Amino acid sequence: MSKIQMKNAIAELDGDEMTRVLWKLIKDKLLLPFIDLKTEYYDLGLVERDKTDDKITYEAAAAIKKLGVGVKCATITSNAARMEEYHLTHLTPSPNGILRGELDGTIFRSPIFVKNIHSNVSSWKKPIVLGRHGYGDVYKNCEIKTPTAGKAELVFTGTDGKEIRKTIMEMKGPGILQGIHNLDSSIESFARCCFNYALDKKISVWFGAKDTISKTYDGNFKAIFQNIYDKEFKDKFEQANIEYFYTLIDDAVARVMKTEGGFLWACKNYDGDVMSDMIASACGSLAMMTSVLVSPNGEFEYEASHGTVQKHYYRYLKGEKTSTNPVATIFAWTGALTKRAELDNTAELKDFAEKLEKATLTTIEDGIMTGDLAKLANPAPVKIVNSWEFIDEIARRLA
Repeated sequence: MSKIQMKNAIAELDGDEMTRVLWKLIKDKLLLPFIDLKTEYYDLGLVERDKTDDKITYEAAAAIKKLGVGVKCATITSNAARMEEYHLTHLTPSPNGILRGELDGTIFRSPIFVKNIHSNVSSWKKPIVLGRHGYGDVYKNCEIKTPTAGKAELVFTGTDGKEIRKTIMEMKGPGILQGIHNLDSSIESFARCCFNYALDKKISVWFGAKDTISKTYDGNFKAIFQNIYDKEFKDKFEQANIEYFYTLIDDAVARVMKTEGGFLWACKNYDGDVMSDMIASACGSLAMMTSVLVSPNGEFEYEASHGTVQKHYYRYLKGEKTSTNPVATIFAWTGALTKRAELDNTAELKDFAEKLEKATLTTIEDGIMTGDLAKLANPAPVKIVNSWEFIDEIARRLA
């Protein structure tokens, strides 16, 4: 059988731990036998990022901009424990934070539904798409651990030399400080991405923040969203019979638990991180959610929305074949291949990506699944398998 040809490459960003193991397995079993796979490879494993002082991460971001499409494996964000474990020279920032900052994108996450895995929230009948701002906030923060009592100030010096200064706190003893930021231009891109995505999918948009407490920071998000909606999207939304509304983030959470779904929930960066995990878990598993970072310039970076599955990796190192769910990582690849096919007008590649997704979901619906889904399956699973067996079952159906 001749392999499917690709016209242009995808930026391939490898990662860490158990997801790195599955990454190679997916390529070897589900992609390379069928596709003449073209990628520009970047190793974003923690050791390589440390060795290059994150130069490799910025090179990967530039490759996504150049090629238009990237696919990323889950990666470790270092902390003190990881620094000791991996013998790092320094603490490295979040690679996702760097990529999101470089692409200035919005992350769209949506649960993957299968017939025999039912949501823990009984009212949810349709997918809830999570639109997450990909820039700033805690992922681009500046932090200080203060050793003594003292005065903490927030200072801004304009290019004209004028200074704005506010006292944060007269600290009576040691403590901690954190500074976060955002840009009007990035918030505007976030709003437009969400509204355009909603129009394309014909779904309403909810936006939740906390402007009652964070009157300036969150208030700015609220004002920019409303201004762009009123000027650029209101008439289009009315013609499409969909709506936009703003509410406090705590009210949004309460409403979400009672809705039937079928809308786009726009969230600030960290809010979106937390809420997308909640939605994914309620729909079955963190490994049952798609994730794509979309830049204002039309660049796309697909990834799994979960982490590197550290505990399974340690068991794997001891020789165990773990039952780690690879679905989100498979769908990261199919998403990137589909987008590459659309940009290059290669129908055969798009058809293959659709067949791989169908083979993956059919395997689960046939009752063959990893352990994370088994407790939620109705009817009960026919067979609980490890990751290698699960991918072999997908490959058999795909072939």
